[in-house]
Order: sequence, then C-alpha cells, then structure tokens
Amino acid sequence: MLKIYNTLTKQKEEFIPLNPPLVKMYMCGPTVYDYFHIGNARSFIMSDIVRRYLEYKGYVVTFVMNLTDVDDKIIKKANQEGKSAQEVAEFYIKEFFNDIEKLKIKPATFYPRATEFMSDMIEMIKKLEEKGIAYNVDGNVFYDVSKFNGYGKLSGKNTDELEIGARVEVNEEKKHPLDFALWKKAKEGEPYWESPWGKGRPGWHIECSAMSCKLLGESFDIHAGGHDLIFPHHENEIAQSEAANEKPFAKYWLHFGFLNINEEKMSKSLGNFFTAREVLKKYSAEAVRLFFAQAHYRGPLNFSDELLQAAEKGVEKLQNLTDKIEDELRKNSDNGKQIEFDFKSWYEKFEQAMDDDFNSAQAVAVMFDFTREVNRVIAENENLNKDFYNNVKSFLKKTAEDVLGVISFQKKESLPSLEDDLIELLINIRTEAKKEKNYALSDKIRDELKNLGVILQDTKDGTSFKKVRR
Repeated sequence: MLKIYNTLTKQKEEFIPLNPPLVKMYMCGPTVYDYFHIGNARSFIMSDIVRRYLEYKGYVVTFVMNLTDVDDKIIKKANQEGKSAQEVAEFYIKEFFNDIEKLKIKPATFYPRATEFMSDMIEMIKKLEEKGIAYNVDGNVFYDVSKFNGYGKLSGKNTDELEIGARVEVNEEKKHPLDFALWKKAKEGEPYWESPWGKGRPGWHIECSAMSCKLLGESFDIHAGGHDLIFPHHENEIAQSEAANEKPFAKYWLHFGFLNINEEKMSKSLGNFFTAREVLKKYSAEAVRLFFAQAHYRGPLNFSDELLQAAEKGVEKLQNLTDKIEDELRKNSDNGKQIEFDFKSWYEKFEQAMDDDFNSAQAVAVMFDFTREVNRVIAENENLNKDFYNNVKSFLKKTAEDVLGVISFQKKESLPSLEDDLIELLINIRTEAKKEKNYALSDKIRDELKNLGVILQDTKDGTSFKKVRR
C-alpha cells in the first residue's frame, strides 16, 4: 500500500487516486530565463522517480510540467541582451529540453506554455471578479485574500502574522497587504495581451492554476514542486482555483527539499551556484540521479564533489553487474546449474521502501544489497542457468533502470574503431609505464581516459576498457 506525505494535511496518507488507474499529476516547471540550476534538477529528477514508480505500480499517469514563458525575470533578461522576451524564452526552452534529456527525465505528457493559455487565465480571473474575490485597480487586478476562508491551509501560516511579516511587499493599490496580482497592467516596452482590464499580462500564480485545471481538470491527484513554492505560490494557486471552481484543487501535495552546496545555501553571490549542465560535464546523469535518490525527497540535501564522486562509484558497481549479466546471458546455456534465489523477496523489499512515501534512499540500499548478493552467488557458482541471469536482469531493469534511472541495459553506442585503437595504444603505453615504475604517467593516462568516459579495468589477464555515457 503506497503512502504519501501530504503537505496539505501534514501527514502520510494512503494514496487513493480520484479515478484509478488514472493518475493526474502537475509539476511546477522552470521559468525559462536561464539554464536551470542543480537545485531545480533535484525537483525535476525526484518528480520523475515518483512518476516512474506510479507507473511501476500499474497506474496510467498524465504528467504535466508547465513552462513559464512570460515573467519579470524573462523581460529583464531580454532587456539586458537586447532581445525580445519571446526570443529569450524560446532559447531557454530548447536548452531545458536538452538538459532534461541528458538527465534521463521522461518526457511529460504535456508541457504547457503560459503564453498559450492566456484566454484560460483571463476567463479564470473574470470568474473571480464576478464572485467579488478579485478587484481591478486601474488595470491591475488583485485577489482579495480576505474573501477566501482557507488561506494558509497548505503552508500552515496564520494570515494575521503574515500581514505583519516583512515578506509581503508594500503596494498602495492593494486592499490588504496579502492580496496578490492576478493581472498586471502593461508597462512601456513589455509584452502584453488584450484583456477586459486593458493591455497587460498575467501574474505568476494564475498561470499554474489555469494550465493545471485546463489539462487535468478542476480537481486532480498530485501537485508537486520545490519546498520554496509552498508559500506563496502554491498557497495562492489553491486560493484561486478553489474560489473559482468551488471544488477541492489537488488532493495530494508533494514538496522537494532544499539543496545546499558544501553546507551553505546555494547562491550566485557566494559563488557556489551550479547549473545542471555544468555538473553534467563532470559527472554522469546516472551519478546525479543516484546522488539525489540516496536521500529522501522531502529532506534537505548537501551537494559536494565528494558525494558526487561516491555516487559515480556506486553507479559503477551497479553498472558492472549489469554488464556482467549481459555477458553471462551471451555465453551461458539453458542447461546450466539451477539454484534457488528468492527474487520475490527483493521485489517486496524494493516496493516496501518506495511505498513508504517514495523512500528512494531505502530503495537504493536494497539495490546495493541485491548487487552484493548476486555477485556472491555468481562467484560461488559456475555455469549458472540462464533463468537466473534473466531474472536478475528483469529485477534490475524494472527497479534500478525503469524507476530510479541509475543504470542502462541499452547497448552503448560504440566509438569508431580508430578511437578503440587509440585507446588500446594508450593502454599499451600505460602498461609499459607501469613496468618502468612510471606511476605518475600510468595514473595520468587512467584518469584522463576516465574524464573522457573510458574506464580502465586492471585484471590478472591484462587491462580492458569500457565506455560509459557522459
């Protein structure tokens, strides 16, 4: 039985979809004004693992991730670069797709762009205005928080305390300090759309409400995003959607924890700000995914080179078994030795971990325990029957590959034979260097090849190599 910690109720609940086996899930995507950073990558990867596990459980998932392509940050970037906001958005949308593909994130069912749903946003704002919940001040339309009784139920924040808080920006047009913008009057040189309130553009919060309700319905199963979005973004989404539609909005709310860099909060001013693509230049996508999966999605996580290097070694252990299984399947026969191996219990351990609020950290521990046990069995038994290896492959494929995305059974693209010959040449030079006790050169060749995605494996029979995807 799958249980999910619901931010809305502050407790773990049994997962019961509104219309099983269908599951409708919305994930807050990027504002496309820059390359996304490694903290964003954590949310994107963990939501991908959640979605993959739901599919493992047999659910049919409609997964929506929005692209915010009109926003103050995009306009600012456009002004800095002398481009249109649309040009900036289009460039970074393309780069976003490049980066998530490299991170092995499954494509969403829909990637709605805010600019494509303008009429839906305007209709929702009109509905709120007709209900007396929204008000227009000279082309700026605000949501009247005092008209929604449930405001604060997601974040647990008290509205009286919030009004005193410094986080709320002062705006003399607002009736109350907590009121937020639904529609912003166009400023000189900014992109705009025609509306009943004049030329302008939507507020950030109404974008997600309109897109999610349009694509998933007025009530849907899961809404996910980073922990920093709980307030005010997700709180405001609930206020807008439930006031407009008079129905519960999302049933379960999932939030992904913060990422710190070397025990400090990531920020450009501290010089510890990394984009996902910068990290992928040093580490494989599988290592990044394993690094995130080794921690529970809700908790804070510290990011460091040492931890990524450890994750890379962990991937290597898993991938070594994966490659070994493929090799054994090619050479072993159906007439090999039959042994008893309780695969069912390993599936149960994996599912028990993931059923407990997607505890990927425990699921990863199961993966490594399974790997050690299989390696022990192979070492102690010669000429095992193919059934054993097929069952090992099936387990690893369904769990480590299809759910966690940390290994691959796909045949690696081989480098041209000339490159293979050059690698063999370097291996021969390294072997001679070792004979001459020139260990500095030997280590340099090994390390430089590793940086290029070529892993050397020294055995008593000599040195072999394998190529890993970077």
